[in-house]
Amino acid sequence: MMASAQNGTLYLGVTNDLARRAYEHRSRRQDGFTARYDVTGLVWYEEYDRVQEAIAREKMLKKWRRD
Repeated sequence: MMASAQNGTLYLGVTNDLARRAYEHRSRRQDGFTARYDVTGLVWYEEYDRVQEAIAREKMLKKWRRD
């Protein structure tokens, strides 16, 4: 989970290389959601052995209400 600032925009995603992905967000290598909303701070991560588990957890988190 990444955020733009305290109480700012949140971003959730799945990756197999967290360091690379965080760098891509911080350096704005691609136009998109995180570049548009200045989402650069890593605030939470979880590790999973299977990608299916990671995707299921991502979907669960995306259903949560922000408050």
